[in-house]
Amino acid sequence: MVTLDINGEQHELDIPDNMPLLWAIRDVVGLKGTKFGCGIAQCGACTVHMDGVATRSCMTPVSAVKGEIRTIEAMAEDAVGKKVQQAWLDLGVAQCGYCQGGQIMNATALLKKTPEPETQEIVDAMAGNLCRCGTYNRILAAIERAADEETSS
Repeated sequence: MVTLDINGEQHELDIPDNMPLLWAIRDVVGLKGTKFGCGIAQCGACTVHMDGVATRSCMTPVSAVKGEIRTIEAMAEDAVGKKVQQAWLDLGVAQCGYCQGGQIMNATALLKKTPEPETQEIVDAMAGNLCRCGTYNRILAAIERAADEETSS
């Protein structure tokens, strides 16, 4: 048995210790917002927060999980996550939308750590999140907008 705190709820799961967190979240708990992309922690579609740190869930075994896990489903209740999501909507960032949960999770973790990032800090922090549709300019603009909102509130 593995106990995971996911989005503020305790989940007692009868799963192998080496199961990737991604599959525990999606297949066992039933939260489908965290996506499988590459399976080798290179694309970022599976990004979640583990104690506030952006973490690739496809390569994180549940035995390595320490603390709380937050998924894209919890971002509407997170002050910074809500601002990031609103900026995404305001600027029409998503095209296919497949990578956007991971993008938003990574951007939210960045803004929590660095509320007023320089453009290059954003580019560097987001470099590991791939977007097949190529909306990188809009992603950057949305993060900058959310940062402006964060500092003006």
